[in-house]
Amino acid sequence: MSEKKKKIVLSGMRPTGSLHLGHLVGALHNWIQLQEQCHCFYTIVTWHALSSEYQNSKAIKKNIFEVAVDWISIGLDPDKSVLFIQSDVKEHAELHLLLSMVIPLPWLQRVPTFKEMQRELPDKDINTYGFFGYPVLQTADILIYKANAVPVGEDQAYHLEFAREVTRRFNRLFGEIFPEPQTFLTNVPKLAGTDGRKMSKSYGNAIYLKDPPELIQKKIETMMTDTRRKRRSDPGIPDDCPVYTLHRAFVAKEKRDELAQRCRTAEIGCLDCKAVAIESILNILAPYREQRKRFEKNPDLVWEILEEGNKKARQVAQKTMEEVRSAIGF
Repeated sequence: MSEKKKKIVLSGMRPTGSLHLGHLVGALHNWIQLQEQCHCFYTIVTWHALSSEYQNSKAIKKNIFEVAVDWISIGLDPDKSVLFIQSDVKEHAELHLLLSMVIPLPWLQRVPTFKEMQRELPDKDINTYGFFGYPVLQTADILIYKANAVPVGEDQAYHLEFAREVTRRFNRLFGEIFPEPQTFLTNVPKLAGTDGRKMSKSYGNAIYLKDPPELIQKKIETMMTDTRRKRRSDPGIPDDCPVYTLHRAFVAKEKRDELAQRCRTAEIGCLDCKAVAIESILNILAPYREQRKRFEKNPDLVWEILEEGNKKARQVAQKTMEEVRSAIGF
């Protein structure tokens, strides 16, 4: 594909700590593939993190490093993708402000995730202007690079439709500045945490990429399984077993299908299934662990990669903002 025809992709993650297996299957595997065929901008969204972590803001810088070192160690290549820090490209904030001037309030009031996050984060006070308006900042993140593709799962598609509405409104008011970002739907496997719920930092049930092998083994060995298997001789239902979500994500299909059938007939027990998941996950993460050791010993290299990405992102963002200011009449 020629350079001019390559899609421009934008995606990001909040720096709230180290990444876990859910991030790997939910985003990073896909991001690594996209960087081979698209112009990819991957940003650590510090301002989005501040909207919920403002009472613990000093932890954000440490978490920037944790996210960046996980990204680079798992396979995001700074020679193929622009890896950068959102708050180091101030044009995001300017575009966010300008977009906020033209967005009708009801558009934000109907965003479903605000109430969902209130329920998911009961220990945090997120009834703030910044958190309520985060979809506008998210739209600015996308538009400032004129991204025409944003990889999301089906549960996040609403955010992209909001960004598309904002794009159409802005273009009607000031001229065709931005392409409408297209939803790049990705198949996101549902990954269970150690307690059977969705893997999440907030639930305390995550298996982290940087966990040492013995800790990963311990977490999976004690992980919840199909509750109907009271005894080793009881047949199981793999689709109802949290460990089987690990098999779907990390075990080859032929092996996975064989294990599922043997589970249904009680030929194997839960510990046997867990052993296969442990072996597969540890093998997949082995190259990552070696890379992470390298960057942990040389943290300056990680910050240099991010600063180089910041420079590349600024060049694009500044050019976009020149067009926006001119279109508005400033």
